[in-house]
Amino acid sequence: MDPRFTDLLRPFLKHAGPGDLTLTPETDLRRLGVDSMQAIELLFQLEDGFGIQLPDEDMNDATFATAGSLWRAVAAQLPGEESGGVTA
Repeated sequence: MDPRFTDLLRPFLKHAGPGDLTLTPETDLRRLGVDSMQAIELLFQLEDGFGIQLPDEDMNDATFATAGSLWRAVAAQLPGEESGGVTA
């Protein structure tokens, strides 16, 4: 996952607790506090931060379930990304 992605994501993880949290593709975003309202705010931050627009079909619970699923949706919109693969 791109460091910009994790930097944009961290402020939305209100239940992450103090200290460093290692974000992995399996990190459960709902468990860490990303609710539907925060998902909308996060979406705007990601679109602005990466200069992309996520397609409507990616606006669902599955996309915002884990850091990896959200990163795949973002990476798929980046220029030059063919697979949208998740890398640690």
